[in-house]
Amino acid sequence: MRKKTLAAAALLAVVPLTLTACGGDDGTGGSPVSVVSEESGGQKAATVLDKPFEKPDLVLTDTQGKPYDFREQTAGQPTLIYFGYTHCPDVCPLTMNNLAVAKKQLPKEQQDQLRIVFVTTDPERDTPAELGKWLKGIDSQVVGLTGDFATIQAGARTLGISIDPPRKDDNGKTVSDHGTQVIAFSPKTDGGYVLYGEDATVEDYTQDLPRIIKGENP
Repeated sequence: MRKKTLAAAALLAVVPLTLTACGGDDGTGGSPVSVVSEESGGQKAATVLDKPFEKPDLVLTDTQGKPYDFREQTAGQPTLIYFGYTHCPDVCPLTMNNLAVAKKQLPKEQQDQLRIVFVTTDPERDTPAELGKWLKGIDSQVVGLTGDFATIQAGARTLGISIDPPRKDDNGKTVSDHGTQVIAFSPKTDGGYVLYGEDATVEDYTQDLPRIIKGENP
């Protein structure tokens, strides 16, 4: 299995992790995971944290326009969270499609147990309706959340994920600079105990999800 462990102190020492400008070339060219470890297993997909992140206290708006309390709604459920935006032409749709394809490999019962939550980093354009339309083409069970940018940014920061306000690139296009980590929360403790970088593949998630659903280390 592709796995590595990481002391929480080492992770926090480099937080915030690498930002990626979706659709742009910011010169970093690497996975967020690669900046936290120089060890020989650095190419492994899953980073198992010895001190899990606390689940963020995020109350946002779902695709139906209703309040969604992330901590309350996902309590006791295996949960994956990703911060991105619908106008992203590369990393965000690839990550979400990888998760959706891997999820479909699970038995129906486990599919229903798993919570996948997509939080926009571009709330001005990603209205509930836009999020719903975009996610319907990926997996209709994915929870899409939008809301106040400052609230989203603060919630992401508690997970070591940096988000900058959307900006115009050199071509006049609006881009969102954000960390590309996927955080998995245990159904046993509700702690965010596994981190994936943007290099995680469908195969990685397919292999790991059955264990994550049980609250085990992948």
